[in-house]
Amino acid sequence: MESLVVENLSKHYEKFTLQNVSFSLESGYIMGFIGANGAGKTTTLKSMLGLVHKNGGSVRMLGMDFDQHELEIKQHIGFMFGGVDYYAKTKIRHITSVVKRFYRDWDDTIYHQYMRRFALDEDKRPAELSNGMRIKYSLVLALSHRARLLLLDEPTSGLDPVARDNLLELFQEFIEDGERSILFSTHITSDLEKCADYITYIQNGRIIESATKDDLLSSYRLVKGTAQQLAGLEPRLIASKTHAYGFSGLIKTAELNPIDALEIEAPTLEDIMIYHAKKEGSND
Repeated sequence: MESLVVENLSKHYEKFTLQNVSFSLESGYIMGFIGANGAGKTTTLKSMLGLVHKNGGSVRMLGMDFDQHELEIKQHIGFMFGGVDYYAKTKIRHITSVVKRFYRDWDDTIYHQYMRRFALDEDKRPAELSNGMRIKYSLVLALSHRARLLLLDEPTSGLDPVARDNLLELFQEFIEDGERSILFSTHITSDLEKCADYITYIQNGRIIESATKDDLLSSYRLVKGTAQQLAGLEPRLIASKTHAYGFSGLIKTAELNPIDALEIEAPTLEDIMIYHAKKEGSND
């Protein structure tokens, strides 16, 4: 079952346009949503959730049209945009007591389990917590009503490497039953290489790629060669960088030819983002 289907989602601002964004996610999987700051990740998530008015397109979550079933859908999803920064002077226990009233399936046992796991003190106030701890508390609220789909904006931002790794383990646990899914945006691509099944890459409001992580990584290759080789290869490259010993560049795997005699390496997600951004910059 597809837990999320986004089709031709559009949002227009004076200086930015989200252009016909489309992707889908099946139950039981994690999708990483990547892109540089300002690429449209947060705008996409907010448009999907009706937090900003979209100008076009449709969104289905858990088999229901979001516009027609918003209140019912929100009973079954968890969403997070940064850490809790409202009611900064109010004790966590009081914030929780308000939030839980909105959810039919709120589970105090799950809530306290995650509070202990994240070492969160209910007598603390958000203003007394680090940014990382505020993010953890916001995530606890998203997890405590038996959500089937999590939509998270930069959930690992502000966390140290150990805390990030623990959070990624939690994400894997969350989807283990095959009935739940996670879409989370991040610019920390190494996190996605550890846990994501699918990657959707957005740049300047347009989807560049949406595929399984393995298919995406295998569809590109890093190549290195001499300055003389670059001249004949450049039309096939996504983008390139020159240096004293020649060049390095990103190419679609399908564009490679054995007679090119290049040094070839597998790219990371970060490599793919960097070279696509370089291509976009050269077109400005």
